[in-house]
Amino acid sequence: MTRHAGPNTVCVHAAHAPDQSTGALAQPIHLSTTFERNADGEYPRGYRYSREGTPNRTELEACVAALEQGIGAAAFGSGLAASLAVLELLRTGDRAIAPRDAYYGTLKQFVEVAQRRGMIVEIVDFTDLAAVKAAVGSKARLVWTETPTNPLLNITDLRLVTDIGHEAGALVVCDNTFATPICQRPFELGVDVIIHSGTKYLGGHSDVLSGVAVVRDDRSVLEHMHAWQAMSGSALAPFDCWLLRRSIATLALRVRAQCAGAQRVADFLARHPGVERVYYPGLPQHPGHGIAAAQMTGGFGSVLSVCIKGGRDDAMRVAARTKLFARATSLGGVESLVEHRASIEGPASRTPQNLLRLSVGIEEPEDLIDDLTQALK
Repeated sequence: MTRHAGPNTVCVHAAHAPDQSTGALAQPIHLSTTFERNADGEYPRGYRYSREGTPNRTELEACVAALEQGIGAAAFGSGLAASLAVLELLRTGDRAIAPRDAYYGTLKQFVEVAQRRGMIVEIVDFTDLAAVKAAVGSKARLVWTETPTNPLLNITDLRLVTDIGHEAGALVVCDNTFATPICQRPFELGVDVIIHSGTKYLGGHSDVLSGVAVVRDDRSVLEHMHAWQAMSGSALAPFDCWLLRRSIATLALRVRAQCAGAQRVADFLARHPGVERVYYPGLPQHPGHGIAAAQMTGGFGSVLSVCIKGGRDDAMRVAARTKLFARATSLGGVESLVEHRASIEGPASRTPQNLLRLSVGIEEPEDLIDDLTQALK
């Protein structure tokens, strides 16, 4: 398998081969929690206890690392578990910079961990590079990016922000969940660590909670991730690893279809009289469209947010009338979802009350547009 193979080829073949003992093309699931030791006390087959490593986890991590072209990966029980593993690199007094618009769970985690440990976290508008540079200064230890962001689909210039972070000696991390390795390659732009909520596109079927941290080239950071996996007991279980690896085989096919559908839906909503505003980087009027077009390849993602004319009740009524868009949180699955984001985030949410976040699945775009047309009447 060559490093430069195309996305579909990598999705199918990375860390995947016929089972040596049976010839089965489908990978076996190794549910054992413990592994046999030799008479001399050694473990020559590489595994001794499932908290520390399992064959299914090894295969999944190698596959995601190949997709992102990193040296290795660590799979966790959720996306937040993966981001917490990164925060474990920080110590009392360390400074971290994070974007104002980002997944609310990540920001909540940053704030609460900082309060407990005496870390300093500065929240900045990452569309303002001067503000980012001022916040990073000369002593930031970590720069956390997310692009496109959740839920306002803001775009961060990864190359420039990474340069700012590296100039200060900071580790630069990118949450690549919305873009996936199919649409965006942060390592090619200098990023050090990539985070995925595997629950979303990597899993793709809304049936496995997971997270993955991928490391570009720093073996000490990768060793930290695996050590934290074992110490915290937060590693992904064998069956979940198997499900995720199986789903990744169709990742490129799904994401490309979803991106194409999202572009059609965004174009429709941008022209609809009942819509106040559409947030989607694939639209030319999006303020980050130029940057997104330069650093995203294969599509602009399949999540978009839309502000309904009126207020919260009007947005809730539109969501209540959809028939194909299921009212549920999460994103990236084969089925389309709609959610009123502010009520999910809670009283402290800064998200507009008339905003609905749409995750476009693999249904026919014409059918999704028909569904939204009747819901917006």
